[in-house]
Amino acid sequence: MSEWREGPATRLVVRALRLEARDVISCELARPDRQPLPAPEPGAHVDLHLPGGLVRQYSLVDWGERHYTVAIQREANSRGGSRFLCDTLRVGDELLVGAPRNAFALDEGEHPSVLVAGGIGITPVLPMARRLAALGRDWALYVAARSEEQTPFVDELRALGARVRFSFEQPVPGRFDLAEIVRRHGEHAHCYACGSARLLDGFLAATAHLPPARVHIERFTAVQPEAGDGGIAVTLARSGRCVQVAADQTILDALMAAGIAMPHSCQQGICGQCEVRVIAGEPEHRDSVLSEAERASNQTVMVCCSRARSGALTLDL
Repeated sequence: MSEWREGPATRLVVRALRLEARDVISCELARPDRQPLPAPEPGAHVDLHLPGGLVRQYSLVDWGERHYTVAIQREANSRGGSRFLCDTLRVGDELLVGAPRNAFALDEGEHPSVLVAGGIGITPVLPMARRLAALGRDWALYVAARSEEQTPFVDELRALGARVRFSFEQPVPGRFDLAEIVRRHGEHAHCYACGSARLLDGFLAATAHLPPARVHIERFTAVQPEAGDGGIAVTLARSGRCVQVAADQTILDALMAAGIAMPHSCQQGICGQCEVRVIAGEPEHRDSVLSEAERASNQTVMVCCSRARSGALTLDL
């Protein structure tokens, strides 16, 4: 199986589809030959290659020696990925699937862990809870959702016991006090969150006083462009060529428009495929892949979403 871990996507067959909550299905995938799959770690995701050239990232919510399970929420404003998977996919269909990658890894040390999940953000977080429970660690999971019927895997979550707490908007509006949660669990906890931009913004504010190495998030989308973004001059170190990036363009788009082939997948700063080494200049990181320490080093940049504080970058291209 090591060949797949380093190589291209492989073909997996849909073995089961289940309704996990309103507008959320799970999809169990296996090799057609029933051979073992690479073993992932909690927080990992895979790329699903969909019709029309779409590539979408989905967290692994469950796995075994011979299967992976992902969960998909049907989005009303889907760009084609969730709509296809929820409305069209059938048992027996085949999908090209990339090997597991993990930009949201769990630190399994003997310290408290605080897990926060909003809606479909439970998918990478639930395996973390399972793992921490199996290790006998000190952990707590806070799940925010619109209602119980819209909470994926709610029965399993309740079976995990009192360490899991819920906040539902319906029928009675309620919201976790994230600052109080972080304070309650002590200054030595590692804190993890996955969910909406609003939830993650609140989480980052609540954990701002903690060392960056103990704060872990995974976004569904990249940080959105800001008003006042200006153009960027990107110099390609290997050729000396300069590519101008307009205010309404990504660096990736400008490079590809200039005929420069670039590996990429999500185009949202969440997969890490478009990472490029920085030779000179100061990036403005807007991805959800690099750690705070990696961002501070300014050694690499995700060109699908990030900009340049310096107005210019020299890249190892």
